[in-house]
Amino acid sequence: MFSLGEPAFFTRLRDARRVLVAGAGGGFDVYAGLPLALALRSAGKEVHLASLSFADLYGLDPEVWVGPDVAAIGPDIPLRGGYFPERTLAQWLVTQDLPAIVYAFPSIGAAPLRTAYRTLIEHLGGVDAIVLVDGGTDILMRGDEHGLGTPEEDMASLAAVSGLDEVAHRLVACLGFGVDAYHGVNHSLVLENLAALDRDGCYLGAFSLLGAGREGALYLDAVAHAQRHTPSHPSIVNGSVAAAVRGDFGNVRFTERTKDSELFINPLMALYFCVDLPGLARRNLYLGLLERTSLMRQVSSVIEEFRTTLPRQRPPRTFPH
Repeated sequence: MFSLGEPAFFTRLRDARRVLVAGAGGGFDVYAGLPLALALRSAGKEVHLASLSFADLYGLDPEVWVGPDVAAIGPDIPLRGGYFPERTLAQWLVTQDLPAIVYAFPSIGAAPLRTAYRTLIEHLGGVDAIVLVDGGTDILMRGDEHGLGTPEEDMASLAAVSGLDEVAHRLVACLGFGVDAYHGVNHSLVLENLAALDRDGCYLGAFSLLGAGREGALYLDAVAHAQRHTPSHPSIVNGSVAAAVRGDFGNVRFTERTKDSELFINPLMALYFCVDLPGLARRNLYLGLLERTSLMRQVSSVIEEFRTTLPRQRPPRTFPH
């Protein structure tokens, strides 16, 4: 039973002992899962972090790999290029005296990614729960919307984890409502999808990440640390969320990467929207087509081909308020 006294997301995980929090969309998505990981750790759970990585993993030393397509990234791993969010996060974790390993998967298709998840789960001695975290909300797109955002990595992750029936609890949490508008996502359709999930009993509600709370304050510190250590390519998503958590509003400038865009920073960006992962997977119209994909470019091709078969797309809807 759910209660207003506890977000349904945490009720679902109350009995979990070991939880894997994984960034679904690659890059800095794992940062959006950091406050959840901190809250779960404070509740006495063993929590591990993972990320679908955009970094060049294959050139890393052999001892980094705990198995095929699973690398354990610590703070002292040699930097390859100027972009390595997993290593940057590991370095921040050291400053907080927290376990400083972030597991990284290469950018691969759904089939090998599921195998990699199973490899990591075995390495960890089993998990009771997996939380996929999306920076933004495009993981909630079912496939017939006018715009899907940047779905490839999110959908590879969703397809991979949806097949892990042996894991008792599988959830999705999205942080950054509104940021995907710049990739063509219509957020009225996001709300329509959430309503459909609610009718299915798969919507777990929403709750705010507050800057006045411990998790919010540490998230702000982690994002600021990442911006300092990745000056050439700071995260727009987490920068936007962090601005919202600070209470900023409107066209807030925090990186030159957004100099040609008008942002709309607002409190909705600091909300976690949470859903049951198998329920979300069931509503996706093309997820089963990704089962045989081995490469990320195959995921992209499958999605593009599926889109050509649609008799119509759901048109964007103006948010009426």
